Amino acid sequence: MKSPFFLLLFSIATSVFSQGTLNGTVVDDHNEPLIGTNIIIRESGSGTVADNSGKFRLTKIVPGSYNVDVTFIGFLPQTFTVEIRQGETSILNIVLISGGVQLEDILVTSSVDRPINTLSQFDIRFRPVNTAQDVLRMVPGLFIAQHAGGGKAEQIFLRGFDADHGTDINIEVDGMPVNMVSHAHGQGYADLHFIIPELISYVDFDKGPYYADKGDLNTAGYVAFQTKSKLDRNFFKLEGGSFGTGRIAGGVNILNNERSSAYIASEFYRSDGFFISNQKFERFNISSRFNTKLGDHTRITASISAFDSHWNASGQIPDRAVESGEISRYGSLDPTEGGGTGRFNAYVKSIHDFSNGSTLENQLYAVKYNFSLYSNFTFYLKDSTNGDQIHQLEDRWVYGYKTRYTKSSSLFGKSLKSEVGGGFRYDVISDIGLAHTIKRQFLNDVKLGNINEANLNGFISETLYLTEKLSVNAALRFDYFTFSYNDKLSAVQPSDVRKSIVSPKLNISYRASNNINLYVRSGTGFHSNDARVVVAKSGRETLPKAYGIDVGAEIKITPELLVQTALWRLDLDQEFVYVGDDGIVEPSGKSTREGIDVSVRYQLNSWIFIDNDFNITRPRALGVPDGENYIPLAPTITNIGGISFRNREGFNGSLRYRYLADRAANEDYTVVAKGYVVADAILNYSKPSFEIGMSVENLFNHDWKEAQFNTESRLQNEVTPVSEIHFTPGTPLSLKIKFTKYF
Repeated sequence: MKSPFFLLLFSIATSVFSQGTLNGTVVDDHNEPLIGTNIIIRESGSGTVADNSGKFRLTKIVPGSYNVDVTFIGFLPQTFTVEIRQGETSILNIVLISGGVQLEDILVTSSVDRPINTLSQFDIRFRPVNTAQDVLRMVPGLFIAQHAGGGKAEQIFLRGFDADHGTDINIEVDGMPVNMVSHAHGQGYADLHFIIPELISYVDFDKGPYYADKGDLNTAGYVAFQTKSKLDRNFFKLEGGSFGTGRIAGGVNILNNERSSAYIASEFYRSDGFFISNQKFERFNISSRFNTKLGDHTRITASISAFDSHWNASGQIPDRAVESGEISRYGSLDPTEGGGTGRFNAYVKSIHDFSNGSTLENQLYAVKYNFSLYSNFTFYLKDSTNGDQIHQLEDRWVYGYKTRYTKSSSLFGKSLKSEVGGGFRYDVISDIGLAHTIKRQFLNDVKLGNINEANLNGFISETLYLTEKLSVNAALRFDYFTFSYNDKLSAVQPSDVRKSIVSPKLNISYRASNNINLYVRSGTGFHSNDARVVVAKSGRETLPKAYGIDVGAEIKITPELLVQTALWRLDLDQEFVYVGDDGIVEPSGKSTREGIDVSVRYQLNSWIFIDNDFNITRPRALGVPDGENYIPLAPTITNIGGISFRNREGFNGSLRYRYLADRAANEDYTVVAKGYVVADAILNYSKPSFEIGMSVENLFNHDWKEAQFNTESRLQNEVTPVSEIHFTPGTPLSLKIKFTKYF
């Protein structure tokens, strides 16, 4: 007599081997993988999405004949008839043809199974993009603010965070980190100006610390840019507009055959700016990429790019200087502010597909980065004779390696997707400093030294598909850091610091129907502190944790109406901020944020689309009395939306707005950072061989404050200091025209 355990194993084995598997790839007519394509078996409603290589795999299919629907936004949908045989693997390789942008082509799929956020598939193909910063704005609820000339990285606001320049948002481009840890101006500084916007293929984003492959600074969320493998067509673009703004850009495929491709692209941008003091902003980018196949199972990608920029800035000005008439809202109290920065990137990446359907990715990268910034935030508060101008500078190399192995298998008769990965990042920072200057002339060093910082990491992520509707993802991430600081201004050197952290994740997704997906996401993340702070504090408050949970839904109410919504909460063990402007640390204790996100996409007809993102957040400091627990500059209500129209040929464009509500500028809300509403418009006329267009920023010429800080300062003629709002004005009405030639 056979045991019950043997019978159970026999039953599972019989079930497994009596079913079939469907494997395949999805590419476009240029043989490029279409990441995020929906592959759905019509008869059962079960399905999946294509991964980062365009591959897909469906297992545990009962033998029979099926109709497989394949859809991807911006491509014509197709249906294939597939025969599934017992114990065999059927192959379906698909080529999709470019077509119209239709919202009905987006299907609701399991949230733990998609490699790219659903909204980005739609938005990146429909919203006009002028700069890489415009793509950042596609993250629902994300705001950016420029406050020191066009060359400085933007200030980022997301989910109740004033993330400064990247403290609480992890940003990557082509797998390379954008955030600069232990930066001269602030932790996690993320400058995206090295991206040529025409080269962006897609942007993957999500909110919360729920993803095992995202590590340091992934608390509020992450954004991952991917540039194009090859150009759809060669292009040459000219742009010109208000305030002496001009841009020239171009890209050309220099190799394009069945096995290999390569392109090179470049841009030059300049602008005088709308300030009274000439900004003299200039930026130059050049980027190249090479792809080839080694045999039938290995692909190699290599890329080299370089970026350089320099600018003058009018700085943040106090309300009282404008109200008294001392300067206009576009004036300056120190017109010698400004700076320069540069970046060189190189990486090589390999992707190998094994015969069992698994994939191994490896990537090596190196980044050379330099930064120089002159600022004056307090004017004559500290030095009544020379003023308070400071110079922040650094020069660094970043070396890194990343690997990931992905495999689909089964566990007790259920489909299982496994991911194992890891890597390291090593920052070598020379002469990172803070100096006191006057009109860009050196007076004395405040801080100066060298930093070596390393991060070794690994993760494992397992996704089990319990039923066709229910899936569970459990993941674990481990990070190990070493921090070293050589203080050139001190004879006594602090000891190196070593710290590690474990970050578990658990995500559950339930596909209630073909049109409704429900999910719960939970996990911990962290943001590291500046190495100079870590070694000074002997490792205390080095890697404080973030604890997050999202409960949400993705609903296709009609084929033309998609709604995403989530209730969420995020707690931080320590909300510390390194204030690079003063060279000090301001730990602010524990904090909590909770809110609701709602995103709507609606297709009015075949060529008119409406989108809206509404976000409410309640950010509060913990452990302090009510009424004194506001988090300065943390956004509470944001709303971004617009109406767009597009034909494949002919006129297309958009009218968009963004709203940021009033928010506290200090802990007791006695100082208010005023909110604003700004509208922009774009109109283009497109043909296969050319495109002409125009864009208007601040359509209604509204006076608004783009960046605001509650700062204590003293003007040269003042006896006592004053604490009040200091701001950078937002752009006035401005016009830009463009012409693009395709060939």
